[in-house]
Amino acid sequence: MANSKRTLFLKRRLRVRNKLRKMANGRPRLSVHRSNKNISVQLIDDVNGVTIASASSLEKDFGMVGKNNVEAATKVGAAIAERAKAAGVENCYFDRGGFLFHGKVKALADAAREGGLKF
Repeated sequence: MANSKRTLFLKRRLRVRNKLRKMANGRPRLSVHRSNKNISVQLIDDVNGVTIASASSLEKDFGMVGKNNVEAATKVGAAIAERAKAAGVENCYFDRGGFLFHGKVKALADAAREGGLKF
């Protein structure tokens, strides 16, 4: 019997997170979530269990509420890089979850790298 898209997504998410957890070395995790209408990202300190910074296309400052496109992902990536620097974080690791690294997720990562985050 064939696996459903959801099952494959969950397997991929577990595989990615388990590999990243092994090489974390105390660095915060930049976790991406992409829905049909929005994209959001959080910088999470897994050691203390707190969110250091976050950004989302739902924020009215961006003017992108309800839009989930490459332009919105780029703005969110630049915003998270700026907020991470303000919080004193330069190094992190990128957790794409179960999402494939292309399109919106790649645009977000590239914008965060241009903003000064290293991963």
